[in-house]
Amino acid sequence: MNDNLISSRRDRLAGLLSQQGLLLSVAESCTGGWLAKVCTDISGSSSWFDRGFVTYSNLAKQQMLGVREQTLQVEGAVSEAVVIEMVSGALQQSDAHVAVSISGIAGPGGGTDEKPVGTVWFAWKRRSMPAVASCCHFDGNRDDVRRQAVERALLGLLELV
Repeated sequence: MNDNLISSRRDRLAGLLSQQGLLLSVAESCTGGWLAKVCTDISGSSSWFDRGFVTYSNLAKQQMLGVREQTLQVEGAVSEAVVIEMVSGALQQSDAHVAVSISGIAGPGGGTDEKPVGTVWFAWKRRSMPAVASCCHFDGNRDDVRRQAVERALLGLLELV
């Protein structure tokens, strides 16, 4: 849970994407652009980072990524179905070859018994392949949850690439 781990994962990801000529797109909600910032903190990232979508509101998820209103109403923004639609939308709305989406409850409020604070859903996808989704439950304060979400998103991208 530290910035060195994030930087190390980002640097490994940058190398892999560059070697394979792949572009990345990210769709973020609870992390508010933190993953995009991490990716673009290094010079030359435009050779492998295409774009980021910060879709904090449900309306933004619908307008920017094509998430269906029905999915949001039935499943909730923090769900497997929503992150799968988000990651698919990130690929459809970009030139990227790979994408990740993140939606969660960073706290301190907003949690429920079913989805407590620290619940974060992820989806990773390569073009022409099915999405892979995963849910994690992180501990700590708002920044801790968001930092761990960025770390997990990067790890999932490394596994995908």
